[in-house]
Amino acid sequence: SSSLPCSKNKRQWWLLMVKRVTVACLLISMTLLYCLSTLRINFSPPELPVPHSCAPQPGQHNTQSSTNGRQQDNNICVPKVDLMFMKTHKTGSSTFINILFRFGEKHKLKFAFPSSRNDFFYPSPFQHTYVQGYKSGMCFNVMCNHMRFDASEVAKVMPRDTFYITILRDPAELFESSFHYFGHVVPLTWRIPGEDKMSEFLRDPKLYFSPNGINSFYLKNLLFFDFGQDNTLDPDDPRVEESIRLIGEHFHLVILMEHFEESLILLKDTLCWEMDDVLFFKLNSRKESTVSKMSPELRAKALQWNGVDWKLYKHFNLTFWEKVEAYGRERMAKDVAELRRRNAEMVEICIEGGHSVAAGNIHEDAMQPWQPIGEKSIMGYNLNKNIDKAYEQLCRKMLTQEIQYLTDLGANLWLTKLLGHVRNIINW
Repeated sequence: SSSLPCSKNKRQWWLLMVKRVTVACLLISMTLLYCLSTLRINFSPPELPVPHSCAPQPGQHNTQSSTNGRQQDNNICVPKVDLMFMKTHKTGSSTFINILFRFGEKHKLKFAFPSSRNDFFYPSPFQHTYVQGYKSGMCFNVMCNHMRFDASEVAKVMPRDTFYITILRDPAELFESSFHYFGHVVPLTWRIPGEDKMSEFLRDPKLYFSPNGINSFYLKNLLFFDFGQDNTLDPDDPRVEESIRLIGEHFHLVILMEHFEESLILLKDTLCWEMDDVLFFKLNSRKESTVSKMSPELRAKALQWNGVDWKLYKHFNLTFWEKVEAYGRERMAKDVAELRRRNAEMVEICIEGGHSVAAGNIHEDAMQPWQPIGEKSIMGYNLNKNIDKAYEQLCRKMLTQEIQYLTDLGANLWLTKLLGHVRNIINW
């Protein structure tokens, strides 16, 4: 009988090793598929100029947009429709992208989607040729999939009057989320001893971290990396300040995850949208039991390790509240309360039980979220039964997960779907 625990430990060890070997094989396979899918014939037709605007125009009248995104036509505020959303990782961006999908469908907008997968070949820097069906001079209204940002390449696709949006999150919380979500595809974490790998890593990050390690960018200044910058710079390096300045020049609105509702009110006002356009349900959230509670000491270590992201976040936190002050604190509080009231109404109308459920309890495939490799920690929702017909379509769209919504909108995701099948096999 004493050999039983030993036998059980051996089985668990073998199971872990099989999963890790499978993940390694998956990474190699995906790298090969990526190389094959990005092969292109070295022939480029003459480049046509990017349109000034791709907004639908009545007749020959052309409305000009100002830098803050408003369009004025006979003193009527026209909804801004040329939009680029820089989708950063683990920041609540999946919730925001659902808003963009619904707005795009409502206004019959053209999306610039990736070809074959749900991101623009991340972590490679974005190239305009990554856009599905791209031809120079084409009109695209919305770009919103994950990429490693390159402003000059994006400008070759999106019209010149495009309104640029992005989203940031407190870097300590982002690091915890990223470490948990991407840990299985970052081999350098596999050799960290103990149950609490994140705490051990932060005890002495340099002991485990290598900037050249596979997918190591997920574990250091991930926001800065997503913006196409060098995530290994020291926070005091003058290049950091310069990069933050350039990011500020490119993006008209920087959303803060911690103040998501205030951000949406600013967006609604700036782009002449309606309150209906910014209703949302929180998507892609983790089970509470899988979220590590960070002590003040651990949080301080995480912020020190991600010092460049912390500098980036503090800068845009300051400019965000300047925008709120300009909008008016009392006016903002009133509008946020209205948004929360409307969202609560939609929860009651749309969501069975009024709360999220574990992946195994989700009834419809369209509402199954994308899970990290090796587990099923991301929650989802079930649609209420007997919904009023007037709300059924809206409820369904608000609850449809990103990959499924992309498919509905016509994105070609064969590579992502192949990866999804492999993940389902691994998540036994």
